[in-house]
Amino acid sequence: MHPMVNIAVRAARSAGNIIVRYADRLDRVKIEEKGHNDFVSDVDRMAEQAILQVLHKAYPSHAVIGEEFGGERDAEYVWIIDPLDGTRNFLRGFPHWAVSIALIHRGVLEVGVIYDPLRQELFTAKRGAGATLENRRIRVNSLPNISGTLLGTGFPFRQPEHREAYLRMFTAVFAQVGELRRAGSAALDLAYVACGRLDGFWEIGLKEWDIAAGALLIQEAGGMITDFAGHNRYLETGNVVAGSPRLCQQLLHTITPHLSPALQA
Repeated sequence: MHPMVNIAVRAARSAGNIIVRYADRLDRVKIEEKGHNDFVSDVDRMAEQAILQVLHKAYPSHAVIGEEFGGERDAEYVWIIDPLDGTRNFLRGFPHWAVSIALIHRGVLEVGVIYDPLRQELFTAKRGAGATLENRRIRVNSLPNISGTLLGTGFPFRQPEHREAYLRMFTAVFAQVGELRRAGSAALDLAYVACGRLDGFWEIGLKEWDIAAGALLIQEAGGMITDFAGHNRYLETGNVVAGSPRLCQQLLHTITPHLSPALQA
């Protein structure tokens, strides 16, 4: 395993150990509301500190961007971390959440790690070296068309201005696919696309720490991830379509007529 992947794995496991320790002691977890339908707990912060400790010890000159703090985006090496993606799930005891860590080198995704501590499932990717689940190579599903697919999505609870556009997209996609799932952790959903548990995924208004590691997993598993314009600005826009190249094109064709002017920008 590449040294930088090893460090990301060590950091993810360190954070995961802390989160699991509190998973059955939720009554002791302190919670704050950062914004509309946006929560943070002291467990998020403890897990984040565990990741920072590992990364800073191994690479003291690297920049780090996380959900609970800013960072230097113009550095040569930039780690993008989400210590607990799916905080709302965690706080309700819903077992779908994960640790997400990615590394960008000179603007290019190099490393992606997503760790599910409850299932002890580790997803890793290194640019040009493929993607793995528990050291086994993974590939996206490549179905001939959108009919019969199992897709993941996320609801724009934090962006009510996009609600009507999303509902139009949902209706159009719902009419074509086999089934839809909304599980509440975009990072883990993207990992599931990479390993074929989901055929594809789309969502509005994610953050870069939700997307980065999963994006590399999907690319290295033979898949495609784009923004709503079919371009690669998904880390900037937060709007994501992912799956096999064929499925991405069909999803884009389905949702594009329902985009609002704000989502077309």
